Amino acid sequence: MSETLTDTELVVLVDDEGREIGTAPKSTVHGSDTALHLAFSCHVRNEAGEVLVTRRALEKATWPGVWTNAFCGHPRPAEPVIHAVHRRAEQELGLTLDRVEVALPLFRYRAVDAAGMVEHEICPVYIATTSQTPSPDPREVAEVRWVAPQDLADALEATPWAFSPWLVLQAQQLHLFGPTGTTARS
Repeated sequence: MSETLTDTELVVLVDDEGREIGTAPKSTVHGSDTALHLAFSCHVRNEAGEVLVTRRALEKATWPGVWTNAFCGHPRPAEPVIHAVHRRAEQELGLTLDRVEVALPLFRYRAVDAAGMVEHEICPVYIATTSQTPSPDPREVAEVRWVAPQDLADALEATPWAFSPWLVLQAQQLHLFGPTGTTARS
């Protein structure tokens, strides 16, 4: 991420219904006992219909080196989530998004990585398009690839352990990556 992680960078804590109940320093919310907090996830497509996947930097606290969707992040207190999506696209990947739509407004998950780090988030999922080439921040992203939707679907099915758990869950719920590459909500 382009901004320096400090104890003054806050995330929004939420209750089980998604209502804001306070804030906490970002540096304290990802550990073995992670509080439920607000985040977002974004899938990005290019003009050719390919999907952007990224490999998380090895320095990441959770799921380092794992392939995932284009990017994720946390809105700041009082920041509209859609604004945070655009902010993080620019910071993590140097991308301006052409179109952004919410696809799973109520997505939530809890997952534990191999080191015992927990992600526990209410995480609206967005789908965006761009005509730009990613320029990733190496502190956030180790590698990027544009892939055909069906190739990603096949890889997710064959080796789900090679991807972030949120990408696997989101793909299942959205039916996002399939023969036509279209989003079909069920």
